[in-house]
Amino acid sequence: MLKRLFVICFLIFLTGCGGNAGVYHDKNMDFGAIHTIAVLPIQSLQGGGFSGEMVRDDLMNSLLATGALYVIPTGEVAHGIMASNMQNPATPTVQEVKAFCKAEKADAVITGVVKEFGAVREGAASGDNIAVNLQMIEGQTGRVVWAASTSLGGITFMDRLFGGGAQPMNAITQKAVNDLIKKLFM
Repeated sequence: MLKRLFVICFLIFLTGCGGNAGVYHDKNMDFGAIHTIAVLPIQSLQGGGFSGEMVRDDLMNSLLATGALYVIPTGEVAHGIMASNMQNPATPTVQEVKAFCKAEKADAVITGVVKEFGAVREGAASGDNIAVNLQMIEGQTGRVVWAASTSLGGITFMDRLFGGGAQPMNAITQKAVNDLIKKLFM
């Protein structure tokens, strides 16, 4: 009986941990109307690193691989940023998003921030981790229509117990991007 109660409590705990936590979808937005998207430069809070560019490149490739969206190439995005006179592409204003989308014929843009990226250490154990927040801004209205976050990697119990390494940073980055794309299409 006690074992059965423990299993039920554990299953309830697991179902409460997943789901749509950390995801926003605008209920009034027709996501089927979005065909062309631009991924603006992603801000990095990791002073001087290339984590924003790494996440952006993986995100663009993975979005293209879905076949659901056309992703404007990086050079065209840079041209659109200059043409729309965007002051800070990582955090554009509503007017800048509208001007950019009009100039580049984009339905929406994705912006974001990499909050954590790289190695963490705890005692003898070390591992890599990543934390990313993304948002999609619709091009005609400048409204945020989707936002999601993910955090992966770090030091596991086994790493603490036996020391040793974790997954490489590029693998963790790709898993984080895939998690965010799943949250976009859910």
